[in-house]
Amino acid sequence: MINFFQTSYSINKKHLLNPTDLQIDPNEFLVIMGANGAGKSTLLKLMAGLLKPSKGKILFDNIDLTKYTVAQLAQKRAVLSQHYQYSFPLTAKEIAMMGRYPFYDSSPTLEDEKIVSNAMELMRVTKFANRSYESLSGGEAQKVQMSRVLAQMFTEKKEQKFLLLDEPVSHLDIKFQHQLLVIAKSLVNPQTAVVAVLHDINLALKYADRIIFMKEGCIIYEHKIMEDLPLNIINEVFGVEAQLVSIPNQQRKLVVF
Repeated sequence: MINFFQTSYSINKKHLLNPTDLQIDPNEFLVIMGANGAGKSTLLKLMAGLLKPSKGKILFDNIDLTKYTVAQLAQKRAVLSQHYQYSFPLTAKEIAMMGRYPFYDSSPTLEDEKIVSNAMELMRVTKFANRSYESLSGGEAQKVQMSRVLAQMFTEKKEQKFLLLDEPVSHLDIKFQHQLLVIAKSLVNPQTAVVAVLHDINLALKYADRIIFMKEGCIIYEHKIMEDLPLNIINEVFGVEAQLVSIPNQQRKLVVF
């Protein structure tokens, strides 16, 4: 469980996140949506412990997030960011193996190797294992990074874990957008929650259990998927008019602009 208590974040007197209360429980797929600059990535980075709140506090599993060491956090949550830069050449498999760094000392065990192999197979990037990461396309690199976080999420312990995804499908074609989100959704269980920043409202409605909409550093609306999405929210958040269209043989509706 992650709890935000009047948590805010400012830099150079600019408020990127206004005082926020939020609870995220295991066994849910939460999607964060909003226009550019709404505070989505800031919220996610605070959850990950990559930023420290300017005010308020964040509890992870009832412990202040700032009390965890980097190593402890790495065993409890995995983060897929938007951009990665490496100062030395690595293969795709070496990138994926980074997900196991928090779990071994000097060299990976056979179990670590197996976990990474399974993660790469799941993301269909096994054929890139020995290729230079720098030679991969944006979509291929994103799938390798997803292999890394999948490897990091694996544990035999029954403990709370969180997968945090910042625009995970931005470099992927339609087929692999759905593949990645299906895999992310499959990780949700009574010990695990997934939180993702997405820009596609229809992908969010298909895969999320709950959506929070942000504007100007504030959460202005929370939507549970079993309810119809109010169209005025789309207009308020994104500044566009939309319609809801029913899909034959499905309860879910499609947002059309």
